[in-house]
Amino acid sequence: MPTAVVTPAGAPNPLPRLAQWLADAEREEPTNPTAMSVASVGADGRPSLRVLLLRGFDARGLVFYTNLSSRKGRELRGNPWVALCFHWKSLARQLRVEGQVVPVSAAEADAYFAGRPRDSQIGAWASRQSEPLSTRAELILRVEKYAARYAQGEVPRPPFWSGLRVVPQRIEFWVDQASRLHERDCYERTPHGWQTSVLSP
Repeated sequence: MPTAVVTPAGAPNPLPRLAQWLADAEREEPTNPTAMSVASVGADGRPSLRVLLLRGFDARGLVFYTNLSSRKGRELRGNPWVALCFHWKSLARQLRVEGQVVPVSAAEADAYFAGRPRDSQIGAWASRQSEPLSTRAELILRVEKYAARYAQGEVPRPPFWSGLRVVPQRIEFWVDQASRLHERDCYERTPHGWQTSVLSP
């Protein structure tokens, strides 16, 4: 199971730069600055891709939340390797992260779920994410069912809904430049910390 990198003092460490880029995006990107493409691979070897929102970042990794029974949940359970890509048009920057997912703690998931809007909490119970619907009305009926069930008090977190933390193994910082001579700085995790390289555009 991957763990957070312990980087010796003075050694390269991409995480402060990653944190700064996320902060820059929050300030400058007008729409969904935490949106990221998330790629997983199924048992058949075929990749799948979707856009999710980053919900947490610290030295341990990058966190998103999902229905664990969804297609992405099943794929990541079978193959924990995942790739993320952020593109911030306003900043002319792209950030790529590759790593493995590990589950967040139940306490972390509970705390995040408790802070969601109530309608989103009900929706998490009602949606059998990625499964076919006979009609849209089927989903509305399920929403009404759970809204009635949890009409009073707090809505508990569904047992099939939680967070996944991407523990980075490779991070690439991409900056748009003239004549397509873009800047690409790559950091790769080794047993001794991070190794850096500059890539051709």
